[in-house]
Amino acid sequence: MSEATSPKDDTQPALTAPISPEPKPVAAKRGNGLAALALLIGAAGVAVAGWSVWQVRLLQSQDQQQLSQLEQARSQTLLLTQREQGLTERLAALPDPQELESRRRLLAQLQGDQQHLSERVESVLGASRQDWRLAEAEHLLRLAALRLSALQDVGSATVLVQGADEILRDQDDTAAYAAREQLAKSLVALRGITALDRTGLFLQLGAMRQQAAQLKTLVPAFKSNGESLKFAAEGDGQGWWAEWLEKLSRYIRIDFDADQKVKPLLAGQSLTQVQLALTLALEQAQWAALNGKQEVYEQALAQARDVLESYFNHENPDSRALLARIDELRTQPVAVTMPDLTQASDAVRAYVQRRENASRKLQEENPAQSEQSAPEDELEDVSP
Repeated sequence: MSEATSPKDDTQPALTAPISPEPKPVAAKRGNGLAALALLIGAAGVAVAGWSVWQVRLLQSQDQQQLSQLEQARSQTLLLTQREQGLTERLAALPDPQELESRRRLLAQLQGDQQHLSERVESVLGASRQDWRLAEAEHLLRLAALRLSALQDVGSATVLVQGADEILRDQDDTAAYAAREQLAKSLVALRGITALDRTGLFLQLGAMRQQAAQLKTLVPAFKSNGESLKFAAEGDGQGWWAEWLEKLSRYIRIDFDADQKVKPLLAGQSLTQVQLALTLALEQAQWAALNGKQEVYEQALAQARDVLESYFNHENPDSRALLARIDELRTQPVAVTMPDLTQASDAVRAYVQRRENASRKLQEENPAQSEQSAPEDELEDVSP
């Protein structure tokens, strides 16, 4: 058994001899691990150093913020100190409590006097404003009466009287009842008057004047009944004489049985004089229409009608149309009876007079108290 196993003992070293250098890789692995560990330790050191730097910078920024806050706190403290000094100086300049109490009483007295003065001014202005309005109402009535008497302008007079009535209505005074009653009567009378178109009538008469200035006379013409005049028989040798008489009869006719009035023919200066007379009559009618003169108006149109009938032929269409227009305008009124505003004016004047007497009597019974001025020493106390 020992011999059999001996060869194995001889060959055992041969099998294990080439495997002997294997411990070298184990040493390399150990070197790599140490290097990795060293790298990890270096990286940790770098991280710790970076964190330390960041912490240092953070502490520096916090220190700067704290320094800036400290500077702001110092500036605010300085400002508060200055304000405290100012308040201390102002408090030192303030008067004592007794002086403040006296000034408060003076201020209350001044406020009361100012309110009393404002009330007096308001009452005076209100009264004067009402007086002005009443004076305006009287003036409006005078203007209305003037418009009626001078121009017979019913529309303007109505507006003026209505304005005076509105002023009395705004007074809200029962004493104005009588005056408003008279104004109401005047308004009813004015509104019942028929409005006259004086301007339109004046323009129509002006157009008729222009037509009359261009009016011409119509030359009369003889119209036979179709019969020819025979002064000689045929064949008796007097044909030329008959022909000459025939031509002459066209210009000269003697009618012993004429049933119409024969009017002279107008030409040249005579026609101009007749046209001038006709235009003057129409112009006089225009003046009468504007001024409300009914008699003068009718007389002027009658004169114009007589001129047309005397010197112009009725067969002339222009003269016939002008004559018809004159007959139409003669019936139109140019004047109306205007109402009298004297009673309304007297009523308003009486109301204003009663109001003034009542105000004067009230002032005599309750005289206005004069304003009491503050003593000079108190005023000096009020002044800073």
